[in-house]
Amino acid sequence: MMNDPLGDMLTRIRNAGMRHKSNVRTPASKLRSWVLDVLVQEGYIRGYEEVTDDSGHPQIDIALKYYEGQPVIKELKRVSTPGRRVYTSVSDLPSVRQGLGVSIVSTSHGVMSDQAARSANVGGEVLCTVF
Repeated sequence: MMNDPLGDMLTRIRNAGMRHKSNVRTPASKLRSWVLDVLVQEGYIRGYEEVTDDSGHPQIDIALKYYEGQPVIKELKRVSTPGRRVYTSVSDLPSVRQGLGVSIVSTSHGVMSDQAARSANVGGEVLCTVF
């Protein structure tokens, strides 16, 4: 049983990047797909596709991105966990590495980056930070 599916996906991406893997596979869910959509829009991964494994369970195959042999994702941290939820207003949204990184926020308008949340003037739950 998995208590934190999003944290599991982030750990899989982090581990695959350290091992210089081109792809990583994780179980599929809507929240994971929404977070991956933000990572694609911000240019941290090449893309992803939903597939099924041999036993028929839905999976997501994530294509990682590298620049000059180094992973584009240098740091990937889970902020809000199942045991400690972190909610912020639009004025208190965190800036990652003075704007060089991205916070992924779950808002009432959907999952989006911190910059998109500021422009939409909505706050929400800070899921993770990426640099």
